[in-house]
Amino acid sequence: MNLHPDWHGVLSGLPLQWLISGYATTLWVTLAGSLLATLLAVLLLALRLSGNRLAQGLVALWISLFRNTPLLVQLLFWYFAAWNLLPREWRDWINGDHSAVLLPGNVWWLTPEFLCSAWGLGVFIAAYLVEEINAGLRAVSGGQREAAVSQGFSGWGMLRWILLPQGLANAWQPLVGQYLNLMKLSSLASAIGFAELTYQTRQIESYNAHTLEAFAVGTLLYLGTGLVLGWLLGCLGPQANIAGGAR
Repeated sequence: MNLHPDWHGVLSGLPLQWLISGYATTLWVTLAGSLLATLLAVLLLALRLSGNRLAQGLVALWISLFRNTPLLVQLLFWYFAAWNLLPREWRDWINGDHSAVLLPGNVWWLTPEFLCSAWGLGVFIAAYLVEEINAGLRAVSGGQREAAVSQGFSGWGMLRWILLPQGLANAWQPLVGQYLNLMKLSSLASAIGFAELTYQTRQIESYNAHTLEAFAVGTLLYLGTGLVLGWLLGCLGPQANIAGGAR
């Protein structure tokens, strides 16, 4: 009995195309969701720091709603409910034939599945990013604030040059964790409730007998991507930049 898997049978032909398609979908959904989550987090943080009680109340409601609702429920809502509330002309246009919307890896981004996945992940993760940044800001010592006031910093200047850089440094590792979590959740989002990696593996099982090997290859791709992204985000963090400047 041959205990060594025939890796060539896994990494060739149609099974390879399925693996690459699922992997590329995860990467693009992760990128789109991360950009949206970052933009929403910046907007929500600005509203929270504005001092306006109504704005702060809306931010608190947003965070409570999206943090306490299971992600799968949110994805199902965006895909099956919110999508159908859009004007029919919009839906017909998105579902139309667009030759210039194909991303590298043969991923179509102008589709209900991709758009709802990226939006759902962005909204979900943004609520966590705001809380992580806010926790980092609260961790800045009161002495730093007093020193900034004594040196004549305005409220905006203190936030821009003192509080925000130190708050981001305090919260950088949790923020990195949230972006990596978004990548993991993109598997759930891209198929609206069924991880595309599992789906692709099932496809391979129907095609040949290398299901376990294919699953291992796909898992290594995701694991490797997570490690690389974690390392890159760690290198780009405020703490790394401060250490580099000190040297």
